Order: sequence, then C-alpha cells, then structure tokens
Amino acid sequence: MVQGVHVRDDEDPADIAWKLVAVNLSDLAAKGAKPIGVLVSHMLGGEDERFAEGLREVLQAYDVPLLGGDTVRAEGRRSWGCTAIGRAMHTPVPDRRCARPGDAIHVTGSLGRALLGFEGDPDHTAAYLRPKPLIDDGIALAVHVSAMMDVSDGLLLDCWRLANASSVTMNLHSSAFPVADPARRDECVRWGDDYQLLFTAAPDAVLPCPATRIGTVGDRREAALCLDGKMLTPADGLGYQH
Repeated sequence: MVQGVHVRDDEDPADIAWKLVAVNLSDLAAKGAKPIGVLVSHMLGGEDERFAEGLREVLQAYDVPLLGGDTVRAEGRRSWGCTAIGRAMHTPVPDRRCARPGDAIHVTGSLGRALLGFEGDPDHTAAYLRPKPLIDDGIALAVHVSAMMDVSDGLLLDCWRLANASSVTMNLHSSAFPVADPARRDECVRWGDDYQLLFTAAPDAVLPCPATRIGTVGDRREAALCLDGKMLTPADGLGYQH
C-alpha cells in the first residue's frame, strides 16, 4: 500500500497496519484458505510504534503469526507490503475462472460502507479503516462455489474481472445490490474497499452464510458485463483503477 494512493496521508499508522494485513487475509478468504502467517515490509518514518501496535492488534484478532519481513528507511512517500500465506481447505481451490452458465451470482455483506466511512460517517468509519476479512465465510463457501474473489476495487469492476477470467457474461440487476446507502447505489458499487466475497454457485445451492443474489451467469462467450440490460466495459468507469 502506498501513502496518498491506497491510504490518506493523515491516517493513523495503526490503522494502516491493520488494513495492510486485513486486505491480504481477504485474498486468502477468497480462496477458502486458512492463514498460516504473514510477511510484512515496513518503511520506517514517523509513529513507527503506532504501526507496530496496529500490526499486533490485527495479528492477534485473526490468530495469525508474523513470520518475517523487512524494514527500510527512505525519503518521500511511504509504502508498505504484505504477503499472506495460507493453506487451502477445499479442493479444487476457488478461483475466478470457473463460473458456469446458469450459476447464480452472489455477494456477501453491504457495499459502500467503506465509501461512507472514508467520507466521515461515524457508523461506517471502521469499515474503511479496519476492514474485516471474511476468512470463516470463505472457507465455508469454498465447498459450494464455482468461482470466487473478494471485492476490493468495486463490485462492478470485480464482476467484470470475474467474467473476463471465466469467459462468460455476468448479468446483473442493480435493484438487488445490497448497498449501505440506496440513494447512492451507483457510487456504492463502484468505489471499492469493501472486501466482501463475490461468488457464483448453482442456483439451488444451500449457502452456509448470508449473501445476496445479484444476477445470473450467461452463456460462455467473450467476457461481458451486462447491468440491467446494458453492456458495460472498464472504460465506463466500473471501479477504482490505479
């Protein structure tokens, strides 16, 4: 993560450390994997003790050991890195390439909470600063899904990525999107930083955790995203790109 790109310049280093680890654990959740440990790289600077405190908090919260990493001192914009290592709990391991025509498209949670938290809404501040990786849900879902990924850069952009990987059409219905602010539905599904789980599964699958059906996978063809009958591409500003 890079200061001024992925996090604001004024953010508490403890929150940065939490988010750094949490977003990587979210990637493991999307694979139905149990965390084994993390490697963390930290660019030394102001309030390093706060970074260490946030790192301790997130590692304790998810019972994940720090296996190693690196520190460096340099001038300019600060950056941080994390590699999360996990063990898949189900074979085949879920990925983005296996969505099947006729599958139902689901997403967990409520989208747009990070956006509202970023803007200062006290009810959603934690969703932006300290996201919660859905590790248990990912492990439970791995048995049932055909494809799965986490929502990091916005629901629409990540749906297009899943469609592209699986070479299918993703037919979505905006009225079904679970959003934190219905008056800002479009922003909520494009802003990102939600770290919910986006997945496809058989229409009659009995899911082990709450999720909202938002559409249906269409025929195999050149990748396409269809929202309320309108075809979209990344050029339409589907989400956060950097």
